[in-house]
Amino acid sequence: MANLQELLRNRHLPGHAKGCYSVCTANPLAIRAAMRQAREDSSVLLLEATSNQVNQFGGYTGMRPADFREFVYELAKKESLPVEQVTLGGDHLGPNPWQREPAHIAMQRAEELIAEYAREGFVKIHLDTSMACAGDPSPLPPATVAERSAQLCAVAERSAEGAKPIYVIGTEVPTPGGAVEELSSLSVTTVSAAEETLAVHRQAFHARGLTDAFDRVIAMVVQPGVEFDHDSIHDYQPAAAGKLAYWLTSQDSLVFEAHSTDYQRPESYRQMIRDGFAILKVGPAITFAMREALFALAEIETCLLAQERCSHLRETVEQAMLVSPKDWKSHYHGTENEQRLLRIFSYSDRIRYYWFVPKVKAAVERLMENLRADAIPETLLSAYLPLEYAALRNGTLKLDPLEIVLHATQRSFRPYAIACRSYPAQ
Repeated sequence: MANLQELLRNRHLPGHAKGCYSVCTANPLAIRAAMRQAREDSSVLLLEATSNQVNQFGGYTGMRPADFREFVYELAKKESLPVEQVTLGGDHLGPNPWQREPAHIAMQRAEELIAEYAREGFVKIHLDTSMACAGDPSPLPPATVAERSAQLCAVAERSAEGAKPIYVIGTEVPTPGGAVEELSSLSVTTVSAAEETLAVHRQAFHARGLTDAFDRVIAMVVQPGVEFDHDSIHDYQPAAAGKLAYWLTSQDSLVFEAHSTDYQRPESYRQMIRDGFAILKVGPAITFAMREALFALAEIETCLLAQERCSHLRETVEQAMLVSPKDWKSHYHGTENEQRLLRIFSYSDRIRYYWFVPKVKAAVERLMENLRADAIPETLLSAYLPLEYAALRNGTLKLDPLEIVLHATQRSFRPYAIACRSYPAQ
C-alpha cells in the first residue's frame, strides 16, 4: 500500500507522471496472467474484487473477502509472485448488490460488506454509494452520496485490523462493466461536478470525525470520456478532458481513477496518465482476450479430434448462458441472432460471469487435457493464434494449452504496463 500511495501522491512532481493499472477480475486464469506481468515488471499488482463478485454472501464467485484473499495468495504461489507484491482492493463497495431493497437495509448490508473487506486486509477501498435504492430519488443528491460514503468509511476505519485503508470516492457514468446501450455521446465530468463531489465528501467525512481518513482519499472517480459498448469504443480525447486535467493540478495528493479504460489505444493510456488519470481500471478486456484464446483452442481441438472426444467448450458456454440468462439478458437486445453474436463477441464480455459454472469449468479442463494428450501442431497454432505462434517460434512460449491462454491473456495488460512505467515493489 505504501508504494501505491507514494507513487500517486508524488505524481505532480517533475518526473513523476506515473500511474498504475488496477485489475478487476476474479477469474483465476486472468489473475495468473496479471501476476506474470507483475513478476516480469517487478511491480506491485493492484487487484480488486467488486461487490458483485465477492461479498459476505459469496457473490457470483461464491467467495467472501477472506476466501478471495487466500485464493489470490494461492495463485501467487503458483506464479512465484511474492504476496508482498499484491495489493488487494475492493471496487464499487456499497449498496450496489442490494439496490432493490430500501436504503436502510441496503446500507446495513453494505456496512457488513465494508467491514469484511477492511478486516481481511483489503487496503484500497472504493466507496461507491451513488446508486439509488428502493424509495430513493434518482439520481441521488450529491450530499446523500457523500453522507453514505462517510457512513461506510467509518465502518472500514473501525474494522481494519492492520494498516488503515486508502480510499477512492465518486463514481463513473455509465454503469460499471461497459455501457448497456449503444454509445451516441459521452460527456466528460465537468470541473464544477468534480469540485462538488470533493467538497461534499470532505464535509461529510469531517462531520463524522473522519479527517484522518479523508487524508487517505487518494483518488476520485470521474468520467474522462472513455467507454465501450457492445461493439464500439469511445477513445480518449485529451482536449475534451483538458479543463478537468488542469483543475487536478491544483489538488494536492489527489489523482483521478478512470474506469472502463478497456480496449483503448496504447497511446491513450500514456495520455491519460499524463493528464492525471493515474489509476486505470481494466476488467472485461482481460476475460475478452482469455475467451478469444480458449475458443481458438477449441477450434484447434475440433480439427484434431473426433466430435465425441471434444470438450465442446463453446457450446457448453452458450448453453450455460441460455439456461441462466440473468447476467446478460438485460444487456443484450435485438433479434435472436444478434443476441447470439453479442453473447459471444460483445466488448462487454458478459461471458465472464459464466466461467465459474461447473459444467463450463469442466469443459475448460477437458480442453486442456485433450490438447496435452494430442499435441497442437505448430501450423494450427499459426492459423488460429498467430501471435502465440510467433512467441513459440522465438522461444518465449511453450506449446502447452494453458501457457498459450495465459500468454494471450497477458497481452491485454502490456499496454497498461508500458504506459504506467511500472514502479518497483519493496
